[in-house]
Amino acid sequence: KELAARALHAASGRREGAFVAINCAALPENLVESELFGHEKGAFTGAAGQKKGKLEMAAGGTVLLDEIGELPMVVQAKLLRVLQQREFERVGGTRTIPLDIRLVAATNRELKDEVKEGRFREDLFHRLNVVTLRLPALRERAQDIPELAGHFLALSGERFGRKGLRLSETAVECLLRYSWPGNVRELENAMERAAVLCESGEVGPEDLPESVVEAASGDGIAGAYQKNVGEAKREAIMRAWGQAKGDYKGAAKVLGIHPNSLLRLVRNLGLRELLG
Repeated sequence: KELAARALHAASGRREGAFVAINCAALPENLVESELFGHEKGAFTGAAGQKKGKLEMAAGGTVLLDEIGELPMVVQAKLLRVLQQREFERVGGTRTIPLDIRLVAATNRELKDEVKEGRFREDLFHRLNVVTLRLPALRERAQDIPELAGHFLALSGERFGRKGLRLSETAVECLLRYSWPGNVRELENAMERAAVLCESGEVGPEDLPESVVEAASGDGIAGAYQKNVGEAKREAIMRAWGQAKGDYKGAAKVLGIHPNSLLRLVRNLGLRELLG
């Protein structure tokens, strides 16, 4: 959702302005108003000075209100006024401040049902429901997975000083076979993990989360890869372990890999009990 909102921002006339993403579900209920609208000095206990809210900080730009269905009703009423009047007041303030933002609201809930159940204001729902975009789950658009994975891998690689990382064909096959219940965020985390664990310039299945690899353990290229390579790795580890007389550091030296990588392989290949 945030990627889509950022794309809308980047393609709009507000691209030079700020983009502010707000996870409404993560805001403490007693501080929601202060976080969104800001507060004046002395507005409440602990308000030692004036503070701009996130909406004000995004003036001239775009605000993403993620999980908007989590907002308390009292805040929904105040947000409705902001959208209608394009102005607001800080908590504890009396001065009306004009506001020029583009608001993108996102939710995993069905807001129509929330309105019927009395958990979301109907007037706010209709005010927000100008243009609706449905983002299909990642598993419903598998064609996007390789490109997204490559994008996230490049970002993580740059952040960790490991530019040029690439995905192997078998790794891509594993990614395509997984259902991604956590959607894009789960894929991003998987690529961050791969960037950290990969010991060469190419990410293989062994660098992916176990849940992703297990989902690819059936038929096909990835399944055959996992079966054959997994058996070869088990045999090599067993031999090196015996040669090192149970010392994992010695076994890692025999195999020419880092001890931490060996321990990860032992766990992923289910060799813990066998090796003791």
